[in-house]
Amino acid sequence: MVKTRASILIAQPPTRVFEFVAVDFANNYRRWSPEVQQLTLLTPGPLRVGSQARQVRLDQGRRTDTTFRVIEMSPPDLIVFAESARQFRIEYRMEPVAEQTRLTFAFDLARLELYMRPFEKLIRMAVQEGAERVVHNIKGLIERDFSQQSGSRT
Repeated sequence: MVKTRASILIAQPPTRVFEFVAVDFANNYRRWSPEVQQLTLLTPGPLRVGSQARQVRLDQGRRTDTTFRVIEMSPPDLIVFAESARQFRIEYRMEPVAEQTRLTFAFDLARLELYMRPFEKLIRMAVQEGAERVVHNIKGLIERDFSQQSGSRT
Protein backbone atom coordinates (compact mmCIF):
# COMPACT_ATOMS: atom_id res chain seq x y z
CA MET A 1 0.00 0.00 0.00
CA VAL A 2 1.17 3.51 -0.83
CA LYS A 3 0.11 6.18 1.67
CA THR A 4 0.88 9.85 1.68
CA ARG A 5 -0.16 12.89 3.71
CA ALA A 6 0.38 16.62 3.27
CA SER A 7 -0.86 19.49 5.44
CA ILE A 8 -0.88 23.24 5.16
CA LEU A 9 -2.34 26.21 7.03
CA ILE A 10 -4.84 28.30 5.08
CA ALA A 11 -5.78 31.82 6.18
CA GLN A 12 -9.52 31.08 5.99
CA PRO A 13 -12.03 29.39 8.31
CA PRO A 14 -12.85 25.68 7.83
CA THR A 15 -16.30 26.49 6.41
CA ARG A 16 -14.75 28.46 3.53
CA VAL A 17 -12.14 25.74 2.85
CA PHE A 18 -14.83 23.04 2.91
CA GLU A 19 -16.99 25.09 0.55
CA PHE A 20 -14.08 25.43 -1.90
CA VAL A 21 -13.08 21.75 -1.75
CA ALA A 22 -16.43 19.96 -1.37
CA VAL A 23 -19.36 22.23 -2.16
CA ASP A 24 -17.72 23.76 -5.26
CA PHE A 25 -15.80 20.58 -6.13
CA ALA A 26 -17.06 20.47 -9.74
CA ASN A 27 -15.79 24.01 -10.40
CA ASN A 28 -12.54 23.87 -8.42
CA TYR A 29 -11.11 20.34 -8.69
CA ARG A 30 -9.42 20.91 -12.05
CA ARG A 31 -8.05 24.21 -10.76
CA TRP A 32 -6.07 22.60 -7.92
CA SER A 33 -5.34 19.39 -9.81
CA PRO A 34 -4.39 20.38 -13.38
CA GLU A 35 -3.62 16.73 -14.22
CA VAL A 36 -7.40 16.26 -14.47
CA GLN A 37 -8.22 16.53 -18.14
CA GLN A 38 -11.93 15.86 -17.74
CA LEU A 39 -14.38 15.65 -14.83
CA THR A 40 -17.96 14.47 -15.22
CA LEU A 41 -20.36 14.40 -12.29
CA LEU A 42 -22.47 11.26 -12.66
CA THR A 43 -24.87 12.08 -9.83
CA PRO A 44 -27.05 15.19 -10.16
CA GLY A 45 -27.41 17.71 -7.38
CA PRO A 46 -24.96 18.78 -4.69
CA LEU A 47 -22.07 16.54 -3.70
CA ARG A 48 -23.08 14.12 -0.93
CA VAL A 49 -22.31 10.61 0.30
CA GLY A 50 -22.91 8.32 -2.65
CA SER A 51 -22.28 10.98 -5.32
CA GLN A 52 -20.21 9.61 -8.20
CA ALA A 53 -17.88 11.26 -10.68
CA ARG A 54 -15.66 10.15 -13.54
CA GLN A 55 -12.26 11.66 -14.18
CA VAL A 56 -9.70 11.41 -16.93
CA ARG A 57 -6.20 12.25 -15.70
CA LEU A 58 -2.83 12.58 -17.33
CA ASP A 59 -0.15 11.93 -14.69
CA GLN A 60 3.45 11.95 -15.92
CA GLY A 61 2.35 10.86 -19.38
CA ARG A 62 0.05 8.08 -18.12
CA ARG A 63 -3.65 8.47 -18.90
CA THR A 64 -6.17 7.04 -16.44
CA ASP A 65 -9.95 6.96 -16.53
CA THR A 66 -11.59 6.26 -13.17
CA THR A 67 -14.94 6.49 -11.49
CA PHE A 68 -15.00 7.49 -7.84
CA ARG A 69 -17.59 8.36 -5.25
CA VAL A 70 -18.02 10.24 -2.00
CA ILE A 71 -17.88 7.70 0.82
CA GLU A 72 -17.87 10.10 3.76
CA MET A 73 -18.83 13.74 4.17
CA SER A 74 -18.99 15.69 7.41
CA PRO A 75 -19.28 19.47 6.80
CA PRO A 76 -17.19 21.50 7.46
CA ASP A 77 -14.53 19.01 8.54
CA LEU A 78 -14.17 16.15 6.10
CA ILE A 79 -14.83 14.75 2.64
CA VAL A 80 -13.57 11.35 1.53
CA PHE A 81 -13.55 9.91 -1.99
CA ALA A 82 -12.83 6.33 -3.06
CA GLU A 83 -12.38 4.78 -6.46
CA SER A 84 -15.22 2.41 -7.33
CA ALA A 85 -13.02 -0.70 -7.13
CA ARG A 86 -11.46 0.64 -3.89
CA GLN A 87 -8.04 1.01 -5.50
CA PHE A 88 -7.54 4.44 -3.95
CA ARG A 89 -8.93 6.60 -1.19
CA ILE A 90 -8.58 10.39 -0.97
CA GLU A 91 -9.36 12.42 2.13
CA TYR A 92 -9.54 16.17 2.64
CA ARG A 93 -9.68 17.09 6.35
CA MET A 94 -10.20 20.66 7.61
CA GLU A 95 -9.24 21.49 11.20
CA PRO A 96 -9.62 24.92 12.81
CA VAL A 97 -6.37 26.45 14.06
CA ALA A 98 -7.03 29.89 15.59
CA GLU A 99 -8.45 31.95 12.68
CA GLN A 100 -7.06 29.54 10.08
CA THR A 101 -7.61 26.01 8.78
CA ARG A 102 -5.18 23.14 8.69
CA LEU A 103 -5.98 21.29 5.48
CA THR A 104 -4.70 17.72 5.41
CA PHE A 105 -4.77 15.79 2.17
CA ALA A 106 -4.35 12.02 2.37
CA PHE A 107 -3.98 9.63 -0.53
CA ASP A 108 -3.97 5.85 -0.07
CA LEU A 109 -3.34 3.48 -2.95
CA ALA A 110 -4.49 -0.03 -2.03
CA ARG A 111 -1.98 -1.92 -4.15
CA LEU A 112 0.51 -1.59 -6.95
CA GLU A 113 0.28 -3.68 -10.06
CA LEU A 114 2.98 -6.35 -10.20
CA TYR A 115 4.82 -4.64 -13.05
CA MET A 116 5.00 -1.39 -11.01
CA ARG A 117 6.42 -2.87 -7.81
CA PRO A 118 10.07 -2.41 -8.82
CA PHE A 119 9.32 1.31 -9.03
CA GLU A 120 7.56 1.56 -5.66
CA LYS A 121 10.05 4.03 -4.16
CA LEU A 122 9.76 6.34 -7.16
CA ILE A 123 5.98 6.05 -7.07
CA ARG A 124 5.92 6.94 -3.37
CA MET A 125 8.07 10.01 -4.03
CA ALA A 126 5.88 11.12 -6.95
CA VAL A 127 2.68 10.63 -4.94
CA GLN A 128 4.13 12.63 -2.01
CA GLU A 129 5.15 15.45 -4.37
CA GLY A 130 1.63 15.39 -5.79
CA ALA A 131 0.10 15.62 -2.31
CA GLU A 132 2.28 18.61 -1.44
CA ARG A 133 1.33 20.27 -4.72
CA VAL A 134 -2.40 19.71 -4.04
CA VAL A 135 -2.38 21.44 -0.65
CA HIS A 136 -0.23 24.33 -1.93
CA ASN A 137 -2.51 24.78 -4.95
CA ILE A 138 -5.65 24.78 -2.79
CA LYS A 139 -4.12 27.28 -0.35
CA GLY A 140 -3.07 29.63 -3.14
CA LEU A 141 -6.42 29.46 -4.90
CA ILE A 142 -8.54 29.96 -1.77
CA GLU A 143 -6.45 32.82 -0.41
CA ARG A 144 -6.26 34.52 -3.83
CA ASP A 145 -9.98 34.08 -4.53
CA PHE A 146 -10.91 35.48 -1.11
CA SER A 147 -8.51 38.39 -1.52
CA GLN A 148 -10.02 39.23 -4.93
CA GLN A 149 -13.58 38.99 -3.55
CA SER A 150 -12.69 41.25 -0.61
CA GLY A 151 -10.95 43.71 -2.91
CA SER A 152 -13.96 43.98 -5.21
CA ARG A 153 -16.24 44.86 -2.26
CA THR A 154 -14.22 47.85 -1.10
